[in-house]
Amino acid sequence: MPPIRNKAVAAKFQAYPPAARRKLLALRALVLRTAASIPETGEIEETLKWGQPAYLTRNGAGTTVRMDWKPKAPAHYALYFHCQTNLVDGFRSLFPRDFRFEGNRALLLPLGRRIPEKAVSACLAAALTYHLARAARARRRR
Repeated sequence: MPPIRNKAVAAKFQAYPPAARRKLLALRALVLRTAASIPETGEIEETLKWGQPAYLTRNGAGTTVRMDWKPKAPAHYALYFHCQTNLVDGFRSLFPRDFRFEGNRALLLPLGRRIPEKAVSACLAAALTYHLARAARARRRR
C-alpha cells in the first residue's frame, strides 16, 4: 500500500482506535487499488474533507469518496458518497444485503466483519467514474 503523503490524513488515521484504523486502512487500500484498475480515473488525490479521509479524481472523472469511523457508532465504519448523486440508491438496489445504508450518502460496514471487497470495489468504481458515466449517458440520449 502506498504511504500516506498528506500529513493531516496520516494524523487522522493515527487518531482512530486500532480496530477502526485497520479497517479504514484496508478500505483505503481498496480505494487505491480500484482506482488504479480504471485508467480513466487518472491520479487520485488523498486529502481531508469535512475532517474525513477523502479520495477524488484530479481529472474530474468521478465524485469524491470519503470514509470515517465515529465514536457515536463504534461498531461500524462508513464509506460516504456525494448525497446529491444517485449512487447510494443504486448501491441499495444492487447490494441490498451487503451493507447497511445511511440515507442517500453512506454505506455502513461492521467492524467485526470482512470487507465485502467485490461489492465495495463496484461501488467505488461507480463513484470514481461518476462524471464520465453521466457524460456518456447524456451523449447516448442525444
